[in-house]
Amino acid sequence: MTEATLLISSKNYSSWSLRGFLLTKLSGLKFKEEHVAVDDARAKEELLLRSSSILVPALVHGEVTVWDTLAIAEYLNELFPEAQMLPAEKVARARCRSISGEMHSGFAALRSSLPMNLRFHKPGFTVWSSAQADIDRITTIWRECLGTWKGPFLFGKAPTIADAFYAPVVTRFLSYDVAVGPVCQDYCSTIMAWAPMKEWVQSALDEPQEIIELDLDF
Repeated sequence: MTEATLLISSKNYSSWSLRGFLLTKLSGLKFKEEHVAVDDARAKEELLLRSSSILVPALVHGEVTVWDTLAIAEYLNELFPEAQMLPAEKVARARCRSISGEMHSGFAALRSSLPMNLRFHKPGFTVWSSAQADIDRITTIWRECLGTWKGPFLFGKAPTIADAFYAPVVTRFLSYDVAVGPVCQDYCSTIMAWAPMKEWVQSALDEPQEIIELDLDF
């Protein structure tokens, strides 16, 4: 069996690393983790939103190296079609790809205003209008998918690529005490109870690293 390694940075702060981890878990591929130190230039530029090219996480699988989360998702889906990382039905599959792409390339205000930090909790956090617009769009996506495909995940009973892409947003909503309504709150609970997510969060809480720029007292 070809050996696989997933390069990741901080489990507490890196939303992209979390996506890569969830995607690889979703595929069923056995892999080992290799951590890039948070003071590594590649990792820190990504975490502080100063890089236009995100090279971590990266999946190294034999002679293949894939370093973009959408590319990782498509690579794993091609390699393990039995994992059903995309929905089987055409309309659902198209929607899954669309909303995953939207998450991948958009929501800059949310990313900058509410950085991922699993150890952070700020009740009553003030969300500015630009970030609120992103929140409103995301919760609209969630309600539409959950209403159409009946949950508990975005496209039905099993998680897909889209759930891996939106999982870091769930942590942001919890960290910054974002009110999302009962339907979306149930979805947040589903994501946080997802076994690979629980595994990641526990590791993040045990992680000793801190990045001062991301631990400011808002």
